[in-house]
Amino acid sequence: MTDPTARAAAFRDLHRRGGLILPNAWDAASARVFESAGFSAIGTTSAGVAWARGARDGEGMDRDAMMREVAAVVRAVGVPVTADVEAGYGPSARDAAETGRAVWAAGAAGVNFEDADYAAPGALTPIAGQAERLAALRAAAPDLVINARTDVFLLNLGDSDDLRVEMAVERGRAWLDAGADVVFLPGVTDPALVRRLAEGIGGPISLMAGPEAPPARALFEAGACRVSVGPYPMLAVLERLKTLADGLAADWSVMRPAGDGLSRIGAVFG
Repeated sequence: MTDPTARAAAFRDLHRRGGLILPNAWDAASARVFESAGFSAIGTTSAGVAWARGARDGEGMDRDAMMREVAAVVRAVGVPVTADVEAGYGPSARDAAETGRAVWAAGAAGVNFEDADYAAPGALTPIAGQAERLAALRAAAPDLVINARTDVFLLNLGDSDDLRVEMAVERGRAWLDAGADVVFLPGVTDPALVRRLAEGIGGPISLMAGPEAPPARALFEAGACRVSVGPYPMLAVLERLKTLADGLAADWSVMRPAGDGLSRIGAVFG
């Protein structure tokens, strides 16, 4: 699928159908592996992309550098790709618009756009300002599928789940009103809370699942239309690499793949 408008339409349709499990790649090779496993779309992980290039997460890479990596992932696969662009690489609506145009030029079908305020760690961008930025992003890239993130639960803001639900619902509704397609709520996987958030926001919501999350089925039944996995696959791969590295000098056999592993992976890359 080479037409960006067609890719975005196909990606939007996956959200309408629901039950979308979205793996997060950190380079072209990992994206190819995910595609070969049969996933219908792929996201990037800003943390994974940054770590793989010796940078920190949280806009340790600038817009241009991140877009080069997004474009490499897009070129490597035939399924729609959605780009994690953190907080948009600048505080203004103009910055958000420029990021939206850059994502579209890179060939991505969607974007994750968060409300973290990197100038004030642990704080969120005020609702009015973030809504203005989202509206500018939408105007700059009308066909992009915007997954608008709020970090209320990820940052554990407020002193109770009830307050966090209230805060996230207020923000989620504002994001949808500003032009977002989906509200992204990392940091929450309790199905009871997911159900309250879905009902309160009144529009599509997406989640991020880690190793301790319940099965995807439970999250979809609670109201999520999409579940992504963030940097966890990369961390699992690095854990395996650490085991290999620890044994490499003493035992070359640690490099031997189990069964037909080498031929299976080789086939992914032709």
